[in-house]
Amino acid sequence: MQPALPPAAGAEDFAAVLRRGGLLANVPAVNAHGSITPTDATTILAFKYADGVLVAGDRRATAANQIVYDRADKVLEIDRHSLMAIAGVPATAWEMARVLEHSFQFYRRTQLQEMSLDGKVRALSKLLRDNLGFVLQGVGVVVPIFATYDSEAETARLYFYDAMGAQFEATDFAATGSGSGAVRAVLHFENSWGGKPLRKLKADEAILLALRALETAASSDSATGGVDRRADIFPIVKTITSAGIETLPEKRMARLFKGKLV
Repeated sequence: MQPALPPAAGAEDFAAVLRRGGLLANVPAVNAHGSITPTDATTILAFKYADGVLVAGDRRATAANQIVYDRADKVLEIDRHSLMAIAGVPATAWEMARVLEHSFQFYRRTQLQEMSLDGKVRALSKLLRDNLGFVLQGVGVVVPIFATYDSEAETARLYFYDAMGAQFEATDFAATGSGSGAVRAVLHFENSWGGKPLRKLKADEAILLALRALETAASSDSATGGVDRRADIFPIVKTITSAGIETLPEKRMARLFKGKLV
């Protein structure tokens, strides 16, 4: 028989329910860093295009100069119209994504309505602030991107965060991770002086640009995987439109990367 939860103190979110039941650990007060070399995941990007917003991430996870995994998923679905892309420590980021997903479900089932856009954005900000103790210890750093489709305004929304939870809404594009400098340069150039602004790109054009941006980052940043031609490993690319989330198949990306728009 499960023990009863202690009484709630006013309104609370899903993470607060977990803490009250002793199911979500508090941040330790001591430095637990020691000799641990955390696994890092980079690089991620997102930008608005003609139909909505595209979110992409390379597949490489590293620990110092070691490649830990070459098929990591850094673009995670939170609900039917929301994505969280992760740069930083995957263990912490994936746990945040799970808590965020259940928070949205918990709100929908208890309030019988979807959480507001502001509520979703701030929920991730709160998780990052709660993780600050680990950040100060040198472990658990996460710098995510959150993308969603605002059905009321009928437009895509894009937000990026710092490790302390500060949130910023991106007008056109965002990128974080060790290769983000090169990615932002590519996206800025394309948006300002390319054939057309990012918001006017069709789906195939947007996908190809994302692949080229990550490949550019990989050419100078060893922690970014880019496109692995030999193993046929492509970045994770997902789009959000009014119809919901679509995950792009690798065969389509392979055709586009070889210059055959379909």
